Amino acid sequence: RRNGMIGNICSMGLALQALEISSEFYAPRKWDRAQAFSVVYSHDYKEPMAMAQVLPPLVGKSYLNAGRWGCAATNRMPPSQQLLLSPMSGTTGVPTLPLSPTTAPITVQFSITNTLKNYFHYSTSVCVPDNSTLLQVMEVAAKEKPDIFCFKTKATKLGPFVTSIHGLAGNTTERTYWQFLSCWSPLQKGVGTYKPKNWEHIQAVFSTY
Repeated sequence: RRNGMIGNICSMGLALQALEISSEFYAPRKWDRAQAFSVVYSHDYKEPMAMAQVLPPLVGKSYLNAGRWGCAATNRMPPSQQLLLSPMSGTTGVPTLPLSPTTAPITVQFSITNTLKNYFHYSTSVCVPDNSTLLQVMEVAAKEKPDIFCFKTKATKLGPFVTSIHGLAGNTTERTYWQFLSCWSPLQKGVGTYKPKNWEHIQAVFSTY
């Protein structure tokens, strides 16, 4: 129902592992793995943990049986999967990226909203280099207006996680957190990897789960 996305892009790896090894529980037909795998193939993963979670299902394995899989097993894999794991001809396995030409900066609209308690709403526009991450956008906003857009993060295996904005922190007991949206749709990437487009409006909304 979400074009193959299960949860968000960071949870896809574990979800695919679970589905790959649980086929005996499906009835009356198998799940449409092709649609889910197309999401993975089209995404440029950056976080090491997300990469580690998504690699086993690409070869039909999970963490439970990945240790019993040897390199010789590639002979039993479909050609499409062998190609996915093989370096391109003429390379050493580590692709080189062309240098990006200098581009004009972009403007990103960023707002923070809390309607749960002690209501507040603030909005600003910041100018950042093209290809900047949402985390960099937030850092510029905090630098320009530290009394309003100050925030805190904590490091996780999937990248930085925003714990507090404007002095308001999420709480596991109250089941609150800061949710990030674009055009009222939840972002499928974290603040450390999502890259807003020019004049995109990013909303941080204090929410419950």
